[in-house]
Amino acid sequence: MSAQAGLILVMVMLAADSAATRAEDSAAAWSRGPCLMLDEALVIEEKGLRREVQQPSRLPDPVVTGYEDGCFTPWVTVIRDPQTKRFRMWYNVPASPGNAVESNLAYIESEDGVHWIRPHRIIKTPPIQFGASVIDEGPNCAERSRRFKLAWWKDGGLRVAASPDGIAWAPLAEGVVLPTNHDITAIDWDPIRGRYMALLSIQPGNGPFKGLRIPHQSVSTDLVNWRRPPWQIVAPDAKATIEKGETQFYGMSAVVARGDLLVGMVKVLRDDLNCEPGKKAAELHDPQRPFAGLGYTVLAWSHDGEHWKRETEPFLDRNPEPGTWDRAMVWGDDQIVVGDSTYVYYGGYRWGHKAERFTERQIGFAHMPRDRYVGFTAGEKAGRLRTRAAGLQSSEMTVNARVEPGSGELKVRLLDESGQPLAGFDWDDCLPIRGDRVDHPVAWKRKARLPGGKLVHFDFELKEATLYSFDLK
Repeated sequence: MSAQAGLILVMVMLAADSAATRAEDSAAAWSRGPCLMLDEALVIEEKGLRREVQQPSRLPDPVVTGYEDGCFTPWVTVIRDPQTKRFRMWYNVPASPGNAVESNLAYIESEDGVHWIRPHRIIKTPPIQFGASVIDEGPNCAERSRRFKLAWWKDGGLRVAASPDGIAWAPLAEGVVLPTNHDITAIDWDPIRGRYMALLSIQPGNGPFKGLRIPHQSVSTDLVNWRRPPWQIVAPDAKATIEKGETQFYGMSAVVARGDLLVGMVKVLRDDLNCEPGKKAAELHDPQRPFAGLGYTVLAWSHDGEHWKRETEPFLDRNPEPGTWDRAMVWGDDQIVVGDSTYVYYGGYRWGHKAERFTERQIGFAHMPRDRYVGFTAGEKAGRLRTRAAGLQSSEMTVNARVEPGSGELKVRLLDESGQPLAGFDWDDCLPIRGDRVDHPVAWKRKARLPGGKLVHFDFELKEATLYSFDLK
């Protein structure tokens, strides 16, 4: 090895050590912001509890339709303008009547995120095949003429544009900035690491997933220059009964930062099944294929913005009622936090993957109390949950929980690194928590503030209650 090569190797090793140290330091302190029970690394011990993926509530009818609003894909972005408080939506409509391979970008607004002011508006953009992925960097972004960013797929890869207002768009680069061999793409912003993420669908040419739609990712600081090649972030789970068969994915999107965790949604596609058992694809308006297909949405999360873990149990499942507008596909594509709620926008299909694309692909609305993705539930017999240990830098704590009034109860105690209760912060010191709130204040009888600077576990005891997250302030 040459001296120059040796120096480079040492520098790479030092950089890797530095990155590892930063990761350890980050993990060694409790972050401000919500700590979600979705995160499997958060919990080191639990007893007498059921871990359950929560199901958000859904409206019975689509909020954006195929027949009136022209929607013909499941791609959608919704933001709430921080100044006007209006909700703004971008989605795809056909570029011309009956055109299945070219899109225009449609735009519509709402006062409440549910009822949309019609008619929609067609926005002038560079040519789009599919995609309506928009990022709003806010009124205080450095380049106000490029406050909004847009990404879509066209002619072999990801393309990007910018806009001062989300209406008038200009390309950020000529042509494709990141080649991919499949037409599902999205971008999101990672505020924890201060960079963009490209979430891409790639169909491998060989290997165990040959020909399947498999989500990949890349990252960039400017949307033009991306880390290459993109890496795989999701794969079928051979151990999950629900994924036996030809499981693939219609992409990942809807990424939000919650505390030090990124939470996204993965669209599962089963093109080897029909939504109505006993029926043939032709009876489901798809005479060209052996199966019409079905799909649902699962949750994914990441600690580093590059590697993801996911659930296999549906978070947004298909409508159980035959013939309903979202019976075949329910694909979450965007989520936003609005006060004490999380709003989810999803593409719903009635018959199957390719059936009646100009009338039966529509946008639905789901909602849940904020951060209630996964909960640990106890019944009449009390259960316990202990978190990992980390440094405490906060003075106040709230708990996101549903506790049955009267019969239910939740308490929290603090343990030192060896597992011993801190004086004044044991269960007997904790004032019982009851009711249903995303932000129950946690209080101890003789302590007004959390003991900052200490390494602590949080130990929860709950009865007839569900714990979703806790927040440190």
